[in-house]
Amino acid sequence: MHDLLILYEHPEWFRPLFAALDARGVDYRAVRPDGGWDPADLSAPARVVFNRVAMSSFLRSAEHPIFHATALLDHWRRAGARVVNGAEVLSVDASKARQLSLLAGLGLAIPATRVVHRAADVEAAAVAIGFPLVVKANIGGSGAGIVRFDTLPELRAVVAAGELPHSIDGVLLVQDYVPARDGVITRIETLDRRFLYAIEVAGGGAFDLCPADACVEGSGISMTAVDPAPALRGAAEAVARALDLDVGGVEVMIDDRDDTARFYDINALSNFVARPIEVLGWDPHERLVDYLLSQIEEAR
Repeated sequence: MHDLLILYEHPEWFRPLFAALDARGVDYRAVRPDGGWDPADLSAPARVVFNRVAMSSFLRSAEHPIFHATALLDHWRRAGARVVNGAEVLSVDASKARQLSLLAGLGLAIPATRVVHRAADVEAAAVAIGFPLVVKANIGGSGAGIVRFDTLPELRAVVAAGELPHSIDGVLLVQDYVPARDGVITRIETLDRRFLYAIEVAGGGAFDLCPADACVEGSGISMTAVDPAPALRGAAEAVARALDLDVGGVEVMIDDRDDTARFYDINALSNFVARPIEVLGWDPHERLVDYLLSQIEEAR
């Protein structure tokens, strides 16, 4: 049995992780969630399974693995594998509605939001929220499935034309458009439910603020390492504990209207900042490998 199996889909994002594992001599194999699996086969594929399935996978293939991987990870857990960022984490990663509920349940401010599953309900939700607003796909990636509306007639025309954003699970969010101070969001990364690092991300258009290596080249996105306020750092750690998130990021922006820190996204697929030595001065993949080795040791 291998010590580690990495379940991944994106063709480029995890090269730095694989290189760090190779440099440390870790016994691992990396596989894509393709092919079939037998629900009666109760043999674990490795001592530790690390889930790296991206929500944006549906942008690369209509036959995306999100729901398939959720069931597979749960099956491997039942077979005895230690699953890092397991099925429950993946299911919350795949639902902005569940993320917002979790954030609000922890007492954190979020953008005013209504969750709907019918186009017929969008107008009433919009009237309750007020304009400007955005309509978001519940499952999105790299800014996909987000449209801003400034007036009710504009929204009505899009609803009538059947041109609302589409979410692969049929769920939409109608959400207040929050003017982020200086056009900047803060992404706070955690590892083993503790603060790892934080960056401010700017540029990349109104919604596409993905800091991953493959998203950054030519995107106009800029990233700066920051030391977030203790309240923000503590909030990110509270989110990680509540979700039982092994590794992942929480995104927050300062509402320029009232100075409120509004949390709006949880990213269980944390593939870390591009050019980490340049941005952070150190490589977080080394600490991630340390964590994975500790999980392998516990699973022996």
